[in-house]
Amino acid sequence: MPSPMPSPMHIVVCVKQVPDSSQIRVHPVTNTIMRQGVPAVVNPYDLVSLEEALRIRDRFGARVTVLSMGPKMAVEALRKCVSYGADDAVLITDRVFAGSDTLATSYALASAIRTIGADKPVDMVFCGKQTIDGDTAQVGPGIARRLGLQQLTYVAKIERVDPQAREIVVHRRAEGGVQVMHTKLPCLVTMMEGANTIRFAGMDDMFRAARCAIAEWDHKAAGIAELARCGLKGSPTVVKKVFAPSAKAVKAQCFDGAGKTPRELVDALLARMFEQHPSIEEEIAS
Repeated sequence: MPSPMPSPMHIVVCVKQVPDSSQIRVHPVTNTIMRQGVPAVVNPYDLVSLEEALRIRDRFGARVTVLSMGPKMAVEALRKCVSYGADDAVLITDRVFAGSDTLATSYALASAIRTIGADKPVDMVFCGKQTIDGDTAQVGPGIARRLGLQQLTYVAKIERVDPQAREIVVHRRAEGGVQVMHTKLPCLVTMMEGANTIRFAGMDDMFRAARCAIAEWDHKAAGIAELARCGLKGSPTVVKKVFAPSAKAVKAQCFDGAGKTPRELVDALLARMFEQHPSIEEEIAS
């Protein structure tokens, strides 16, 4: 008898609503980020992960659930993801999450993924490689560790997914080259920028996103029992100061290289650099 077809996979994509980094300003007195008047967007790296999940669904059939933690306004980020084609969306929002660092955030998201998986087991979790507001790249690995998932970070390409064999092969960008990694499902994948381009939202999905009810869970609905591991209480990281880099006081110097060969240009530039910064010459000589 032919082997039975595997049931459609269940993929969870973690997304975050972040302030548009191109318009962020730092308060000159309090040295804190000024979020008022700054538009919120879906973290761009998370959109790469969403597109990869949708491509897997297009090929093999899957249920794609997007998950976010944040204030109630983050529902708009989830609605945007639904407009791209996500099937379900869950926002975990509660005052107890306020002030969460990456440790507390990964705990809350992992608890919510367990609760989501109680209905249908989760085969893959996708995250962006990092968020543009925090840039820590810690939440995805933290979720994988808490859920006991195989961890595939900084993935630039998914070469093969085999739902029947429960296997995945990816290309992982590493220092000095690319690693080809082969592992079993379930797993967590964090995607690199440039791996794909998010599709255009279809008209049907846009109407569905406008009408759909986004599930909003408090800590109880998300299955979080230990409140001491959430929010500020569960966050050992303390941000003491945020500041913008000060403008350089030294202006760029012009150098006239007309009529010089490349070698003469290099020698002249080095001579000027050593003249202005003699310590560099001493370090090279030693």
